[in-house]
Amino acid sequence: MTIDIAETTSDASLTKSLERSAEIERQIAVDPSGFRILTGDRPTGRLHIGHYFGSLSNRVRLQGLGVTSFLLIADYQVIYDRDGVGELKDNVLNCLADYLAIGIDPAQTTIFAHSNVPALNQLVLPFLALTTDSELRRNPTVKDELASSNRPMSGLMLTFPVHQAADILFCKANLVPVGKDQLPHLELTRQIARRFDERYGRANPKQPVFPQADALLSEVPLLLGMDGSKMSKSKGNTIELGMDADTTAKLIKRAKTDADSHISYDPEARPEVSNLVLLAALCLGRSPEDVAEELGDAGGGGLKKLVTEAVNETFAPVRARRTELLADPGALWGILHEGNARANEVADATLKDVLTAMKMDY
Repeated sequence: MTIDIAETTSDASLTKSLERSAEIERQIAVDPSGFRILTGDRPTGRLHIGHYFGSLSNRVRLQGLGVTSFLLIADYQVIYDRDGVGELKDNVLNCLADYLAIGIDPAQTTIFAHSNVPALNQLVLPFLALTTDSELRRNPTVKDELASSNRPMSGLMLTFPVHQAADILFCKANLVPVGKDQLPHLELTRQIARRFDERYGRANPKQPVFPQADALLSEVPLLLGMDGSKMSKSKGNTIELGMDADTTAKLIKRAKTDADSHISYDPEARPEVSNLVLLAALCLGRSPEDVAEELGDAGGGGLKKLVTEAVNETFAPVRARRTELLADPGALWGILHEGNARANEVADATLKDVLTAMKMDY
């Protein structure tokens, strides 16, 4: 049964996805060789601690388990809602430094950029033919853009879900780490993979051209920005991975709390205080309830002191490593070029499979 991408994921579908995700985790622990992951980031600014706890640390974990991984720097996605690229080259360079500094190993994980893999982008054309206009407009990201933007939607933004499918399918990834709100995005990718085989046939029914990618769901901690609103690069309320200790301390000092000096973890009633407690807990590897209990009547000052120490201690090695990496930009670009070359080999092979299935291999 196909999930309607126009609707929020149903409880039954979510339960099924969670069960499947748990089973995949068990399989990975036994034998990771059967899995291939695609994940990535849009280089619109500097990566921050929300990215780290939300996805980056999980990528390092999966890499450590031996899962084959492709890590996309989605530079073409920067232009789908902007008039220019801004500081794109600098953002890409810093993104590379962040990846390596947190533990991504380019010998194990293929790091590449959209703009340097032509065959990946060529897959978008046949995939567009498998997708209807109404399906694109029902996609959650596109719907949000239609509802919130004051500017006309670009064709690139409208077709973003198909580009995302090409990202996943070019390397025949069968596993995509996502949050539950991204399940509808993945379902469209699965639909495109099924439709391709239905329309163009298979030489072997047991070996379709594209796999049905599964979601690897995880409990992603929702960290707010230091102003108590959604953490966002554009709002300037984030703690970037590359920030120095003093700047980090100043941001945390300005963070919102409340008048109650007793520290508790209650995200609904006390979102700002609970956000700082959660951040400390993530850095310390403890539960937020334990951290709150230990703080007791320490008040906002005591809470901020603990958070500052925890964040700076946790990210000190990352910051030192990225400083070393950025001192040699040529080496960083070399790593990206090597990743691009590997991604191109994979993309070219996939495009050949596609053209053969479409009887366009002439």
